[in-house]
Amino acid sequence: MAGESPERSEQQRSSGETSPDEVAVPEERVAVAAPDPRMAFSGARTPSGGDSGAPEDPENPEDPEGPEDPEDPEDRIAAAAPAEEPSEEKVPEREPADEPADATPTAEAPIADEPVADEPSADEPVADEPTDAAPEGPAEEPAPQDRDEPEDRDEPEAGTRESDEPEAEDSGDRTTVLRTDVARARADKPPAKPDESKADDAKPDADNSKPGTDSDKSAAGPAKPAGDEPEAVRTQALRSEFVPLRSSDDPPPAPTARPTPPPPGPPVPEADATRQQPLPPVPGQRAIDLLAQLTNKPAPPETPLRTVVRRVKIWTPLVLLLVLVFVSVQLLRPLPAPALELTASPTHVFDGGKPTIAWPDSGQAALGVEGLGSFGTSGEQKPVPIASVAKTMTAYLLLRDHPMKEGEDGKKIPVDRKAEDDAGLSAQGESTVDVKEGETLTQREALNAIMIASANNVARLVARWDSGSEEKFVEKMNATADELGMRNTTYTDPSGLLKETVSTAEDQVKLGRAAMKLPAFRESVRLPSYVDRNGKKQDNWNRLVPLFGTIGIKTGTTTAAGGNLLFAAEKEIGGTKQLIIGAVLSQHQPPIIDSVLAAAKELILSAQEALESETVIKKGTVVGVVDDGLGGRTDVVVTKDVKAVGWSGLKVRIALSEGSDGVPGEAPKGTEVGTLTVGAGQGQVKVPVALDGELVEPGSGARLARVG
Repeated sequence: MAGESPERSEQQRSSGETSPDEVAVPEERVAVAAPDPRMAFSGARTPSGGDSGAPEDPENPEDPEGPEDPEDPEDRIAAAAPAEEPSEEKVPEREPADEPADATPTAEAPIADEPVADEPSADEPVADEPTDAAPEGPAEEPAPQDRDEPEDRDEPEAGTRESDEPEAEDSGDRTTVLRTDVARARADKPPAKPDESKADDAKPDADNSKPGTDSDKSAAGPAKPAGDEPEAVRTQALRSEFVPLRSSDDPPPAPTARPTPPPPGPPVPEADATRQQPLPPVPGQRAIDLLAQLTNKPAPPETPLRTVVRRVKIWTPLVLLLVLVFVSVQLLRPLPAPALELTASPTHVFDGGKPTIAWPDSGQAALGVEGLGSFGTSGEQKPVPIASVAKTMTAYLLLRDHPMKEGEDGKKIPVDRKAEDDAGLSAQGESTVDVKEGETLTQREALNAIMIASANNVARLVARWDSGSEEKFVEKMNATADELGMRNTTYTDPSGLLKETVSTAEDQVKLGRAAMKLPAFRESVRLPSYVDRNGKKQDNWNRLVPLFGTIGIKTGTTTAAGGNLLFAAEKEIGGTKQLIIGAVLSQHQPPIIDSVLAAAKELILSAQEALESETVIKKGTVVGVVDDGLGGRTDVVVTKDVKAVGWSGLKVRIALSEGSDGVPGEAPKGTEVGTLTVGAGQGQVKVPVALDGELVEPGSGARLARVG
């Protein structure tokens, strides 16, 4: 087109505009700068609307040599177009120092010389900007304006300062398409002369915008005074580019909304940007299909063999890992402690029938061997008065609650006035020992006075010293009887003088077994006599001591109770010392003390005669095994003959126990690892057992195979 640069002609041809022969623009017409096409979508108005346009720069007229029209075309357009309401949308302001001065170049739209009445109304849709007018994407920020401009340059409006500059710059980022009557413009004016300054305007430079240069005077019409037009409008006119106009005869195209551009991000390589990305996984989608999307390689067809191979590849590493963990845990687990187990019979029964026992003709009796069993009882086991036999419980509590070792004298017991007074009751037939108030008795002296001299006054003194009163001590006596299983026993006083203190022979044997376990008690009751603190010899009322192996325990005689005796005797047999304990009650044949001693003697002799020893297990017999806890078993044998003591028809128990150091994990053959025990109590038989083979720790196979 005449009067335009070659670049502008190229823009017309690429955008499909009419040729230069068809459109003629008068040279004297003012070329009004078209705003940025993007303003059409931001709600800003064209210069005809009066809000914000692309004002021309009076300092940079595009055609300095052309004639100036005394009337501004922009004013004519504003006068003819209906007034529009100013947009209430505020354009964000930018800091002037940070905004570039040059906005993205836009096309320049020449205004045809035609009546204003032919211009389409503001309600008519505006044609979209051609694609070539401005590239898509974020708008290029305008370069900062030259700050070397003269300070005395005319201001756009009174009272308007640099604060108006961001609005002008923002308006440069918008687009408005101006329409004119192309046919009338063609008839009025000849083709315009090429404007050599347009080539320079296509690439605006901050250095070329200085006032006074030829490029600054390329306006298409008469320049308005600087005081009538804002500086940003004039600058926008300089940066405008050619925008093709639509013919008024063509129907307006439907407005299309441009999609909001995404926020700028890091540059994406072209190969990655155009590559098809896989969709997110769909629920229920197979992993192999997802892998095919990621690798852009279709999944191979599914076959049974391929399925098996894939499963083997997936599960084999996991199985191997589990096996490795299992093996490590099994091998590092601590080994269970070896234990001895009895494989022989746990009991042994002696051959023959029941032995013959010389039971008394009257009263009641009971007989047994500690640790082996009972020979049985005679008479009716009903509660009867037991007289001084009750002192056995008093002595037992004295030593149980105030322990005393064998050979010691024990604690000091002060003598009170009552003990001294009770000593005078000997004149009434009571057994007593002379004591004086203020003196002290040792536990040993008190024990001998109770169990050998059978002193009632000392028994009551011990009760008051131990519990504070005789009544509380009696309560303790009855409580202890219940603990020992003496169900038919009742105590009413510490000495047994009262006839309400009753028991049975069977219950008294239970008490005798418990008392004979105390060393100090055994040491005292086996004495035939002792000398008290007054130098007087006190004989044991049980004259069987020390005859026939008798070692105690206590006699008791009263008119109401008759003769009573709780006794103990020993017999050595089969390398053991067996303890025989029995009781005879309610012997009323006078002299009652002699009657009861005679009856007890027969019982002791019967028991000693019934006891026998026999070999239960021979040397070298396997009686048990050492179990390592993982299936390994090593036999153990007795190191000598095992002889049990008992009587015909008696059943004895056999047990296997570990040594004091336990069972070793490894040991050679012949190592003693425990003891075989026959019977219980004082007369039990113990024989060592030893390994019948080498004892070794469990191997790796046994460790891996254990489950528990």
